[in-house]
Amino acid sequence: MNLHEYQGKTILQKYGVAIQRGVVVEKVEDAVAAAKKLTEETGTGWYVVKAQIHAGGRGKGVVEETGSHGVVLAKGIDQVEEKVKGILGGHLETAQTNGVGKLVSKVLLAEDVYYPGEAEVEEFYMSVLLDRERGRNTIMYSTEGGMDIETVAHDTPHLIFKEEIDPRVGIQGFQARKIAFNLGLSGEAFKQMTKFVVNLYSAYEGCDAAMFEINPVLKTSDNKIIAVDAKVTLDGNGLFRHPDYVAMRDTLEEDPLDVEADAAGLNFVKLDGNVACMVNGAGLAMATMDIIKYSGGSPANFLDVGGTANAERVEKAFHIILKDPNVKAILINIFGGIVRCDRVAQGVVDAYKSIGNIPVPIIVRLQGTNAVEAKKIIDDSGLNVHSAVLLQEAADKVKEVLA
Repeated sequence: MNLHEYQGKTILQKYGVAIQRGVVVEKVEDAVAAAKKLTEETGTGWYVVKAQIHAGGRGKGVVEETGSHGVVLAKGIDQVEEKVKGILGGHLETAQTNGVGKLVSKVLLAEDVYYPGEAEVEEFYMSVLLDRERGRNTIMYSTEGGMDIETVAHDTPHLIFKEEIDPRVGIQGFQARKIAFNLGLSGEAFKQMTKFVVNLYSAYEGCDAAMFEINPVLKTSDNKIIAVDAKVTLDGNGLFRHPDYVAMRDTLEEDPLDVEADAAGLNFVKLDGNVACMVNGAGLAMATMDIIKYSGGSPANFLDVGGTANAERVEKAFHIILKDPNVKAILINIFGGIVRCDRVAQGVVDAYKSIGNIPVPIIVRLQGTNAVEAKKIIDDSGLNVHSAVLLQEAADKVKEVLA
């Protein structure tokens, strides 16, 4: 589950990570009052206005309606309303929105932390994530903060550092000090960075995150270390332990089909192919997607209806699949272990009749308990449904209907 910047910063602050403070604004008319409140709390006189969407590159992104960037600076309270108006309610297009602008329903009005001083400010990159190859959490960091980390990795890979964390002992003090040293820090900034690193890792572990990315981590002119941004992804499998984080979910930022499938208890991922699949079990789903590709088609989705593929769940799955205009055929591939094949077959027939005319052919392969009875139900239904017994037979029928 992805979080907005302000939500990620709320978690960081809970774990003692210093953040760039701010106030969330959802209406233009509330902007000035929010700015005054922020000034009272922080003393800031300039304000950073940040669009809150689930996408990176907001500073370089452009609001379609106004031409404003997604992150702008208001140099005084008299500029706040104008800057907020240029972002809020518009559609922000960034390098990560696939050419489609995302509606900005809220902005973060943040304090200016780039205040002048004798020493120059410095920006760093830092993230915590799981290295699946090594099977360990890893802190990745760089002196090149504020830039796209992909560009840094491509052009100057020697400026990317990694620190693996042994899960048996957690992060150690010497590792935090090593990170601060590699970032070229000394004195008070060195001490602040070691504290920042330890607390950041504690936040990552404590909230069952899949990723924490802070870009930039700022060393201010008075040697404070602050998270200026926060890109946070939580592991959905751990959310049962964090009901307060579940409440942070913003479904407006998600694909409507994903939200609908999740509400129905279906595991669904939309793809860009032409053959939809409906299966029970992730392994069988992967095999089904392979056989679709082998037959000359391309999978339009991953859809796992789980072990209880009754008529209601099958009908809901049909509704979701048929909202994709690219779908030219549907392959249902169910193994009857927990659920009997004849019940699944009857569920398919009932769902088909309930929906009405389904404009694309359906291939149904049912194997397992009562598979023979299931095939007879499908064959005798009189509907535009083709039954198959073997996986190869199902693949041949897919190829046939696509021809």
